[in-house]
Amino acid sequence: MSQLQGYSGKAKQLLERAGVKIGDEIRVVSGKGEMRGILMARYELAEPDYIVIKLRNGYNVGIRVADGVKVEKIADAEAPAFRPPPPPAMKPNLPRVAIVSTGGTIASRVDYRTGGVRAALSAADLLSIVPELADIAQISAEILFSVYSENLTISHWRAMAEKVNDLIRSGEDGVVIAHGTDTMGYTAAALSFALQNPPIPVVLVGAQRSSDRPSSDAATNLIAAVDTAANAPFGEVVVCMHKWHSDDTIAIHRGVRVVKLHTSSRDAFKSINAEPLAFRTKAGLVINDNRFNKRGSDNYQFSPTFDDRAMLVKFYPGMPPETLQILREKLRIRGFILEGTGLGHVSSSFIPVARQLVEEGVFIGMTSQCKFGRVNMYVYDNGRDLMRAGITPLDDMLAETALVKLMWSLGKLGENADREAVAELMTRNLVGEMNNRSMPTGW
Repeated sequence: MSQLQGYSGKAKQLLERAGVKIGDEIRVVSGKGEMRGILMARYELAEPDYIVIKLRNGYNVGIRVADGVKVEKIADAEAPAFRPPPPPAMKPNLPRVAIVSTGGTIASRVDYRTGGVRAALSAADLLSIVPELADIAQISAEILFSVYSENLTISHWRAMAEKVNDLIRSGEDGVVIAHGTDTMGYTAAALSFALQNPPIPVVLVGAQRSSDRPSSDAATNLIAAVDTAANAPFGEVVVCMHKWHSDDTIAIHRGVRVVKLHTSSRDAFKSINAEPLAFRTKAGLVINDNRFNKRGSDNYQFSPTFDDRAMLVKFYPGMPPETLQILREKLRIRGFILEGTGLGHVSSSFIPVARQLVEEGVFIGMTSQCKFGRVNMYVYDNGRDLMRAGITPLDDMLAETALVKLMWSLGKLGENADREAVAELMTRNLVGEMNNRSMPTGW
């Protein structure tokens, strides 16, 4: 890290001449008077010709660098850094919960280089700054990796599944995975298929706002996640995030039914075509759907197999059908999930292309761009023609979940699996990814 992080131009030259660095106590003298404080780092995109110091009252001030401004070093000081308090003592006889950190906003702090947030806090740090966790469970914590969720791949999904499996085998009562929110729905679906019917809760949790901001949802989400992992009666892969803007209720969504629907709101995550499995309120856990795999069940299946030669393609008017052929040839794609319109439609110009790809052994599944409702390709003749060409309707499965399930199915069935075997597995309800009937939406 630069000793004058975020400074450039005249401000940096002035500070270098004074021989100061970030964290030093300095005196700045200008024509308007004198100020004394700690030299603070700045983010690189800020207005360059200012020096920022922290006053004794805790406020930061910016001082414009102009002719006659002088800087004098008063004392050395350590650069600003986050130092978590020591973690609280563990209480015996509480359930054992492992927190596994993979990155994301829940494990991030402000980065002065960019003004954004960066992965910085370990899972142990989260425990230290949320002492309430010590009253819920005996916590162990580790960093599996620190990756923004948009950079995750199937190798990360596999690593997470293997870590959770190890923790299950070691006797943990629950597992919490700290994860970035942007692709948390994909990971939740991946773990749902890789860890089918787990004997304990596997809870993914994130934050929309970093833990050093007053509006952060990190602590409340994490407390609810640990409580769920420790005490919930189900063995399921779930996502634990705010139900609404307030901290009163945290929703616990089934991993194959949840989507992030807002870029920044605390209640960004919603269950689609299903109700949340449970809620965590001030009164404790409230089960909302009794159809779940019970904690301690003995039908656990571990199968962390994924093949990334699958693709999710969103149809739009005028889309050239040759797109699928080009992707197939260039990327050796074994299967497509089409996100069609309405009840599950794409242009009739796709019929010859689909028929050819299906004859070559490529699986093509149909989902809908509509978040609510289900695919029904029997209603219109175009839908029936698409099915005759070999496209498989996927009922009310979310497009994102369908993509992950296809990756998992291709990996599980192996390189030589035929299209019919893939279609049979894709249309079989395994972990609640397909409903027998649509849930009412209030519309």
